Amino acid sequence: MTKNATPEISGDRAERVYHTRCRTRFRLACLGFAVAFLLIGGRLVALGFTEDEKSSRGFMDISTTVHRPDIFDRHGQLLATDIRGATLYADPKRVIDSDELIEKVTSVLRDVNAADLRARLKAGKRFVRIKRELTPKQQAEIYALGQPGLGFIEEYRRVYPMNATTSHIVGLVDVDNRGLAGIEKFIDDNPQLAMAAAGAGVGEGVTLSIDLGVQYVLRQELKAAMDAYHAKAAASIVMDVHSGEVLGLVSLPDFDPHKREQALDKERVNRIGSGVYEMGSVFKMFTVAGVLDSGLANMHSSYDASSPIRYGRFTISDFHGKKRRLSVPEVFIYSSNIGAAKMAMHMGTDQYRGFLRKLGLLGRATTELGDSAAPIVPHNWQKLNTITIAFGHGLSVTPLQMASASVPLFNGGLGVTPTFLRRSREDAASVAPRVLKPQTSASMLQLMRLNVLKGTAKRAEAEGYRVGGKTGTAEKVVGGRYSRSALLTNFVAAFPTDAPEYLVLVMLDEPQRVAASNNAATAGVNAAPTAGKIIARIAPILGVAPKLQDDQHEFDAKVVASY
Repeated sequence: MTKNATPEISGDRAERVYHTRCRTRFRLACLGFAVAFLLIGGRLVALGFTEDEKSSRGFMDISTTVHRPDIFDRHGQLLATDIRGATLYADPKRVIDSDELIEKVTSVLRDVNAADLRARLKAGKRFVRIKRELTPKQQAEIYALGQPGLGFIEEYRRVYPMNATTSHIVGLVDVDNRGLAGIEKFIDDNPQLAMAAAGAGVGEGVTLSIDLGVQYVLRQELKAAMDAYHAKAAASIVMDVHSGEVLGLVSLPDFDPHKREQALDKERVNRIGSGVYEMGSVFKMFTVAGVLDSGLANMHSSYDASSPIRYGRFTISDFHGKKRRLSVPEVFIYSSNIGAAKMAMHMGTDQYRGFLRKLGLLGRATTELGDSAAPIVPHNWQKLNTITIAFGHGLSVTPLQMASASVPLFNGGLGVTPTFLRRSREDAASVAPRVLKPQTSASMLQLMRLNVLKGTAKRAEAEGYRVGGKTGTAEKVVGGRYSRSALLTNFVAAFPTDAPEYLVLVMLDEPQRVAASNNAATAGVNAAPTAGKIIARIAPILGVAPKLQDDQHEFDAKVVASY
């Protein structure tokens, strides 16, 4: 045997080696097939998940809606919240028969344009949004069609359980759930303030100052007033005169926040903050307050109202003139234009204009709902402007400005600003500037109560609640001229006048002469009684207890004695 020869292997051993090698090769082959199977299977699974990701989670990421905090009234009643809503989409790559899909989808969703949908399905995109905010019924009907290529995305959808009741306060959102108006827009524009309000609230959301019970009463009574007096519109606001909290705000006609197109109707605008009006004789309370606060007059002073004031081609007279000298209380309760004009002239144009500016009547009022409309102020303020503004003509303001400017007359003279968020009376007082002397506020409260007892606001009485207030009737400008048939009536009230807590402003737009108002159309026969009905209903809600008749008569006797 040579040196390099391979040793000869016996037959049995050779056979064992052969079988061992075969088993090894077989196992390696099986392992290779298993690895290949796992790789292929894993890839298929990955592809399956990737496709599903694109058709579901990937498309979920296309959603542009945002999640919003809930909104509550002051007692935790839900005013706005998010729910999961369905958006219908199509993936054209998976659509088998586009014509059949379009026909069936439009049979369920009749507002979907077939031609537009066909064009978008052919545009080559993988995602075609067909309709947002489907109702559960619509979603079920679409699902039952069984059309390949259709799918649903869950998006946030804003719902308002109170519907139109709080629409001008809460506002509304767009299809992407972003705030368009009201508190909804405030939340988006001021996230830190909104979160601070949420932290101080009764739930996990933003808590407002609104009392839903008060809000409901306002809306119900304003609707009744519109029907009774055939008015084209009505508005009201209720405020805490110490904290500035708005307890209720209603402007009719209002809108359903679920129907965004209604919010674009100019007749459904929030008249409290967005409408500017000449408010009429209610302005006389500022004129009287001004002359008292300046020290130029007191409750015993008097002004000659025996004859009209003639200024150029203008003549200022009284509606029911007494044609004699009137005391300050008489000017107020008889609503004398002549007396008010002479008070303003007594102050002088600069001082009178400065007083109105101090009350906030010459600038915008700002709240969480945004800036109110700008007042219409004379560009070149002359003596005649002072005369007419003194009794409510020639200066147009928003009802929100009117209410805000009235607060110091009722709360002892502090300029507390209105708010739609919770705020304590102590916090409000700590930052409120003094704009009136306490004695001026006390005198105005006496005059307000006297006006309900003996003046133009007798129909505003709400038994037990010591209502005080001032009426205003203004002729609207129609075609560039004042119209005697198109009136704006309003009433500003405080209650209870012996210890004021709340302010109520009521405005009626173009009330008619009807039997319910003795065929008259002035504020004393429509706006004042509407306010009285509101106060009688909301006072118990707000925890204001009525006083016994004897106690009330004692207070009223003091008021009358001062007169």
